[in-house]
Amino acid sequence: MKPAQIQDFVMRYLEAEQCDILEKHPDYVTVKLSPSADKELTFRPYYWSFVERTGVPPETMTCTFIFNPESYKASQSSATPQAVERPDSSGMAAPTAPAGSGTAPLTGAAAVGGPNAGATGGVQHAPDSILGRYFGFVPTQVVARVPKDEVTFGSRRLEQIFDAVRSKGRFVHLFEEVRSEPRSKTFSTQAYESWMQVNFKVELACDMKRSEIHSLGIHLVTGQIVEQFQEVLKDRALTPVLPAHVYMVPDKFTLPRAVIYLEQYLEQKLRSYDHTWASEARIRLEDEIARIRSYYEPLLQAAEPEAKADIENQYRNREQEIDWQYRPRIQISVINCGLFHLLTGNPGMN
Repeated sequence: MKPAQIQDFVMRYLEAEQCDILEKHPDYVTVKLSPSADKELTFRPYYWSFVERTGVPPETMTCTFIFNPESYKASQSSATPQAVERPDSSGMAAPTAPAGSGTAPLTGAAAVGGPNAGATGGVQHAPDSILGRYFGFVPTQVVARVPKDEVTFGSRRLEQIFDAVRSKGRFVHLFEEVRSEPRSKTFSTQAYESWMQVNFKVELACDMKRSEIHSLGIHLVTGQIVEQFQEVLKDRALTPVLPAHVYMVPDKFTLPRAVIYLEQYLEQKLRSYDHTWASEARIRLEDEIARIRSYYEPLLQAAEPEAKADIENQYRNREQEIDWQYRPRIQISVINCGLFHLLTGNPGMN
């Protein structure tokens, strides 16, 4: 994914979770998380169990998500004011406040927090404070820490958001909205037909990997299967509420039977692929196994009896690692699925 795509995805997630956007920048965004997003992203189970037991209003965290780390660091370093040193009356360099800060520079005893530092007007501290007595300054205001996380492809935070979206969007049940028409004295009901969609992830894996996403939809009345069904739904207005003046056409296929048909369809499609990559991967696997064998077999022959068991264990583990890495395989997993009730007709033509 490109940084622009990652940023668009994260922003849509934050908006869907109803988080408060405090600051938005092309390189980062600062948000106050909603309770649901805080539970998913901050790992504070004890705090949320306390909130649920006591019923107190929750205090969610404020976070900064960085989409362009290099540009963000450059902008932060250029925006940080640098202190300027100038010699005081004793000949020692005393730091002065940055221009425009509105704070007078400290010199002499006040600069190092001497005994009269509080009386010079440069730094104020509580007179009875032990820390103030020893260090000359005590912070009187607690500044909340805002965690900053890089949200780039492969980062832990992005994977965490992916997991949160997958857990909430595993299954949806939606209806197509009926287009508004001029009012008439008679209301005509419209027929809805059911479609089941399953988004499959197919991984062709060996020592290299290729991933594909197959979005398949099956008509629960006729059994028709449509590829790229997500594109069919993209331009349709969908709602979780059943619209008025519609009726449902009875299904002829149950959901378990529909899943079987989709799996069979995908299996037949994969069988028609050119699987030269698998043959080449097997050749590389045999070469790697032969190379390992040529290394360990002479080592076993020359090994002492007490060391032979450890060498055999290493040999066996190394063979298993190479077999897992190079052996060709096709892995299929389900990303999400949904049940959609659409207006009667060909979904690709409406």
